[in-house]
Amino acid sequence: MSHRTFSLMIAACLFLYNACGERDRKGDLRFSAPTMKEISEDATYSKEDSSRANWPERFGFGKKASTADIIALDIDIGPDGKGLPEGTGRVKNGMLIYRQKCIACHGATGKEGPYDVLVSKGESDKKAIGNYWPYATTLFDYIRRAMPFDAPGSLNDQEVYHLTAYLLYENGIIDSMSVINARNLSKVEMPARSRFVLDDRKGGPEVR
Repeated sequence: MSHRTFSLMIAACLFLYNACGERDRKGDLRFSAPTMKEISEDATYSKEDSSRANWPERFGFGKKASTADIIALDIDIGPDGKGLPEGTGRVKNGMLIYRQKCIACHGATGKEGPYDVLVSKGESDKKAIGNYWPYATTLFDYIRRAMPFDAPGSLNDQEVYHLTAYLLYENGIIDSMSVINARNLSKVEMPARSRFVLDDRKGGPEVR
């Protein structure tokens, strides 16, 4: 920093310091708190200024959500299967879709990666559908919401059902002839179900 710049900064500080106060009889600078009258005038001005704002009822942003808009976003599926759409899933159909849209990320058998391992029949310590997921409905929900990675949400409900059936089969949970749908998916017994318990603690925020 140059000497000239430093001098200008000092001068500016002194100017502000003197401008913010007033001097007493001895010439010393003193500061005074605002009077009640000043506070009252400020409050009155703020109140009047707010009432004069005359905000419009609407600002013209967005639109009212239609029933179709709400349905498109309200897609969460609970463990009891509530919210599952109509449709059926077959293992052989799911295998074909998997080879087209999933193999690049999860490998030919769901074990190779490079991304998450999907298949485990208990012989692996890696968390996968067969040894970690407690509910089959979560599988449907996640695939529909987030897969495939490069085009999440692009699968239709029928494709999601087929993929769900195929992955359940590959994990040894259902047989090759099983057909899943909105009525029986929540009844599929997942191997890891017993590893999860409901939070029944008391005395704080209760999550169910």
